[in-house]
Amino acid sequence: MVEKLELAEPHLAGWLSSLGLGVEYIRSQGNTLFYRDDQGTEIPVLDLVGGYGSAILGHNNPDIVAYAKSLLDEGTPIHAQFSRHPYANDLAWKINGIIQREFGTDEHYSAVFANSGAEAVEVAVKHAELDRVMKVAELTERIEAHLDEARAAVRSGARIATDGAVDLLGPDLAPGDAGDIDRLLAAVRAANSERLSARPVFLAPEGSFHGKLVGSVQLTHNVGYRSPFSALAAQCRFVPLDQPDALEKTVAQERRTVLDLTVEDGVVRLTERELPVICAFILEPIQGEAGIRVLDRAAVRRVQEVCATIDCPIIVDEVQSGMGRSGAFFASSRLGLQGDYYTLAKSLGGGVAKAALTLIRGSRYRTDFELVHSSTYAKDSFSTLIAGRTVDLLEADDGRAYRLAAERGDRLLAMLGRLREEFGDIVKDVRGKGLMIGLEFHDQSESASEIIRDQAQAGLLGYLFAGYLLRVHAIRIFPTASATNTLRLEPSVYLTDDEIARADKGLRDLIAVLRKQDGETLLHAHA
Repeated sequence: MVEKLELAEPHLAGWLSSLGLGVEYIRSQGNTLFYRDDQGTEIPVLDLVGGYGSAILGHNNPDIVAYAKSLLDEGTPIHAQFSRHPYANDLAWKINGIIQREFGTDEHYSAVFANSGAEAVEVAVKHAELDRVMKVAELTERIEAHLDEARAAVRSGARIATDGAVDLLGPDLAPGDAGDIDRLLAAVRAANSERLSARPVFLAPEGSFHGKLVGSVQLTHNVGYRSPFSALAAQCRFVPLDQPDALEKTVAQERRTVLDLTVEDGVVRLTERELPVICAFILEPIQGEAGIRVLDRAAVRRVQEVCATIDCPIIVDEVQSGMGRSGAFFASSRLGLQGDYYTLAKSLGGGVAKAALTLIRGSRYRTDFELVHSSTYAKDSFSTLIAGRTVDLLEADDGRAYRLAAERGDRLLAMLGRLREEFGDIVKDVRGKGLMIGLEFHDQSESASEIIRDQAQAGLLGYLFAGYLLRVHAIRIFPTASATNTLRLEPSVYLTDDEIARADKGLRDLIAVLRKQDGETLLHAHA
């Protein structure tokens, strides 16, 4: 039998195999994935990846699976676009109720449905840009009306103030009589035409990750993901939030104005209006791919204050941190951060469906968006009903799932904290909230082992660790994408004490091998 050539992402498949990660899993349940070894024996693997945060209720949660089967058995109309979807409205109301509870607000958020986290971010970005464009159009219309008023006022005897006009026209062309109003209007329109061509810009914290689609990848700080596609979408300015005045400086650099004329007390004056050019500030309350970093409350407060001064909307990306993973449905609620937009995905589908959602503050919502954006599978009955059942399970028993996430997370953090205390020469940091936790190792780019050194210098050290833990301990852990010295742990709320103990044993063994600088064992050892 001729072996098939690998065509499904062949480079990635080969790379995974070289590290011992090229495993085919045949089933999953709870925090466990199963594969068959060469003898056909089923091998259980403790999965601490959790679908990169997509399985808050575990793999193949029995309640969700049974509900999914019932939907399919009943012939739920998945493809019924452009019709009523009351179940979508029900889901939106459920999540609005959570927003009102966790943020203490009575304002409603409209819901736009999607299929993935990156798409939910694109929805938020598109809506924010539509809102900005419409604001610019409204501003332009007001200015044109003001210019007409200024012309009429001058022709009725109003005087043109020369202070601002001199700066625009130059001292030799400063207006002095009614005939000069046309030159002034022409100069204002010419200046505005250039200023209005300014491209929109987004703001985000350093370390941000918001997906890899054409628009969302420009909001992702990792230059390797972003730079090849920088010509395809609006650009983003990344701000170091640990520097108190960095955001203010960035905003000052990016702010733009347009010219306007006002008429008051018989005088026409040149003035400037704020041009909406900063489209939105987007952030994750817990940065996932940057190495599991919880944002600082003081930094979040500065973001809110600065954005308020320029009426800049805030997009809160809860794709990975939301749905209870932090110990609350919205991780941002623990930071006092109420967004103008929220993006949800991953665990929203209960680990079974591909479901995503963008929530938009009612006071900012543009109904025109519904006419310029759509997605074939978004808001389908199957995924939306599954999402609704997932929210019900999270909310059940007065939010027991959130309490479990907090308690299990504290237990896991305590175990990892002991590793840091005992092996501070190997373990650099432990951080996170709830069941979104990062274990950071010290840099090994100067290791005495060529294998360890080469992997560290290539930014792949975490994958070397992942391969070792899988082969030797049947534990599945992966690094974060932009900080590969950090292993992420995002299991379900049903993580047991025995599973924590098993992770402890495996990580202690990994640390012992790393202490010996034994690259051969890390790369080739098997159980």
